[in-house]
Amino acid sequence: MGRGKVTLKRIENKINRQVTFSKRRSGLLKKAHEISVLCDADVALIIFSTKGKLCEFSTNSSMERILERYERLSYSERELTETNHESHGIWTMEYAKLKSRMEGLQTTQRNIMGEDLDSLSLKELQNLEQKLDASLKHIRLRRNQLMFESISALEKKDKELQNENNALLNKVKEIEKEVARQAHIQQQDRHNMSSYRFDTYISAAYQARGNGLVEESPRQAQPSIVLPPWMLQHINH
Repeated sequence: MGRGKVTLKRIENKINRQVTFSKRRSGLLKKAHEISVLCDADVALIIFSTKGKLCEFSTNSSMERILERYERLSYSERELTETNHESHGIWTMEYAKLKSRMEGLQTTQRNIMGEDLDSLSLKELQNLEQKLDASLKHIRLRRNQLMFESISALEKKDKELQNENNALLNKVKEIEKEVARQAHIQQQDRHNMSSYRFDTYISAAYQARGNGLVEESPRQAQPSIVLPPWMLQHINH
């Protein structure tokens, strides 16, 4: 059977207590040395006996250097802990303020919507009415401003469309004038060509008579010359 659980308590016998202290101290120093060698750790061990006798162990680093390192780390941790506590307190107060403000805003919003009015006094109702009137005034001003800006934008757009329409009308008129001018030029060219052909025909006819190429017979009627319509127009003129 294994040994039962031993209850740790102070050894009343002084001699046995001193012997146990010596044995456990040697074992503790041995363990400190082993962990420093095996794990490459900085170890500092301080033991005071009941009579105040000091027993210490430290690794290659001196005891003072290890203690300074311990003090620096302990101080940093204490500062961090204190800062966290202070920050926690500040945030707790800020949270309470924000929560109270949010509840007030929610209450005001419900009052504006006409809810929870039974708990308000006459003065509070008058203040609420004044706030609503001021809010409605600002709302109307903003609405009128937006309507004015919308109307101004529409008027500007209408003016731009009118200008574009006028520009298109002017362009159409210019095109029509150009088409009429081209038609007039073509008609004038046809008229000039007709006049040139008629003059050439008459000149050739007179020249043929003068040269005796055309003989007249008194016993036969002269053949009628049928002229084209475009020649008849020039003769009539």
